[in-house]
Amino acid sequence: MEPLNLLEAFLQSAECAGFSEAARRLGLTPAAVSKNVARLEGRLGVRLFQRSTRRLALTEAGERLLQQVRGPLTELQGAIADAAQGAGEPAGTLKVALAHGVGRMYILPLLKGFLQRYPGVQHDWRFDNRVVDLIGEGYDVAIGGGIDLAPGVVARELGRPWVLVTAAPSYLAGRQLPRHPSELAGWEGIARRSAESGRLRDYLLRNAAGEEAVAEFRPVATFDDPEAMAQAACMGLGVALLPGPHAAPLLESGQLVRLLPDWHAEVGPLSIYYSSKKLLPAKTRAFVDYVVAQLRAQDFAGRLDRL
Repeated sequence: MEPLNLLEAFLQSAECAGFSEAARRLGLTPAAVSKNVARLEGRLGVRLFQRSTRRLALTEAGERLLQQVRGPLTELQGAIADAAQGAGEPAGTLKVALAHGVGRMYILPLLKGFLQRYPGVQHDWRFDNRVVDLIGEGYDVAIGGGIDLAPGVVARELGRPWVLVTAAPSYLAGRQLPRHPSELAGWEGIARRSAESGRLRDYLLRNAAGEEAVAEFRPVATFDDPEAMAQAACMGLGVALLPGPHAAPLLESGQLVRLLPDWHAEVGPLSIYYSSKKLLPAKTRAFVDYVVAQLRAQDFAGRLDRL
């Protein structure tokens, strides 16, 4: 098992960019982690990190090794954890990638119940609005919307949110409500920039009759985070095109009003993604089934449809 321990020390040190946080995750001392990494470097005959007093930086050889071992090591650890527990009892560290708003508003509240049911699972969640490489980055599960499936990845749909046109009552005071997207021209709005490409997002709105129109307004601010857009809209800064999961609680509370209720943009389903490998770790299978069942019990998809 020693080679696995050395690789685990390397992997955690690379992800944490330091020995101290890696030691905390592994339950070791920073000196022990540093020693394991040094032993791995000695065995391989290459330097994996450039060390300084402030942080670690991967060398070219370290970057190459990280890409090669991250996915396989995670799978191997999952298999070992399953075997150790017997009968596939969920155990081990579950690495999850979640979109910021959806993760905090809808998935995080489910964590306590899951922990009570499966106390052997430790959670390592990363909140990010970008699309992650499940296998390459070593994630067990990802939750997000509008993602193209990569080879080796499967998805279970959680709901089909729309992008809705919203604004605060304070902003709408004294204004005549628009009847067509073209009437938003000249209105102030909060634009969204893609966190991945850096480009401004344009949404093509559709109605039940099949008509299409682009919602154009005068941007007063541009954000790459829908939660920030929602907050700015609530402050009365202008119109915001928000995904349904972000808009739902604000529309229900009256902080925002939906404009053009017959129009919406489609961004693809919100899904939970995981590797299609045959021997899916018990921890992953349990988490996926739990999230799907809990959101179904809460009528999450139906709530989005009724907005």
